[in-house]
Amino acid sequence: MAIINISRQVAAHGDEIGAQVAKLLGFKFIKRTDIEKRIIELGFPESKMPKYDERKPGFFASLKRDRDSYYNLSQYALIEAALKDNVVIIGRGAFVLFKNVQNAFSVRLIADSETRVKRLMKEFNWTEKQAQMRITESDSNRDGFHKNFYNVDLDDVSNFTMVLNTSVMDDKACAHIISEYAKHNISKEDEKAGKKQVEEFFKAQTLVNKLMFDYKVKIEFLHAEIMKKTVTLFGVCDSAAVIQHAIQIAKEELPGYDVKTAVSIVQNFKSFQ
Repeated sequence: MAIINISRQVAAHGDEIGAQVAKLLGFKFIKRTDIEKRIIELGFPESKMPKYDERKPGFFASLKRDRDSYYNLSQYALIEAALKDNVVIIGRGAFVLFKNVQNAFSVRLIADSETRVKRLMKEFNWTEKQAQMRITESDSNRDGFHKNFYNVDLDDVSNFTMVLNTSVMDDKACAHIISEYAKHNISKEDEKAGKKQVEEFFKAQTLVNKLMFDYKVKIEFLHAEIMKKTVTLFGVCDSAAVIQHAIQIAKEELPGYDVKTAVSIVQNFKSFQ
């Protein structure tokens, strides 16, 4: 089992290379549209996707509970996909989510501006100005998305196992490098440890979604982590009673796990609408 996360600039051939990697390795290719479809299936309104999906939410959108809903459903969809074993995942901040998973690695695909402009002009029959506008818009949206939801800088190369420049390397060469790395640098021990980590991620995210959507617990920015049979809840709410209610539910949903809380209490905190 391996999880290959591909982050890409627009017109850097991320989808094309991702598909080739998946074919070379016999992996499942998880496209942007696959995750988008799953988020909607899980209950997020399709009409609201353009406000959040791989873009920075506007000021008012960032203050709504929809932001938390989108974030948690997208996390669930990504983790669910990773559980299927041997996947190549495009975008959605997967490189952050799976950063410390032992059998995962992340690739950033880039290209110089001239190459990107030429590719977009050819693909869409656009003018140079139209292509440049699309690049500027896309770069801004993706940068804003990752900073808003994950607090990471896409230009920080330390976030990635490798960065490949598709201006100077063709798709076939890039796919070969990525697939060879997967073959020779993910051990059986890595696979076993990584599978366990992803399973724990899934349990934690399932708990968060139950607390949010089934039990309607009023904890904002809710997040859960599992480590050595201990669940820790994070977030913000306005009373200790809400925290105790969440703890009780967590104990019922995950019997055999200790439950701790790092939820902050802020008096007069108003829940998102």
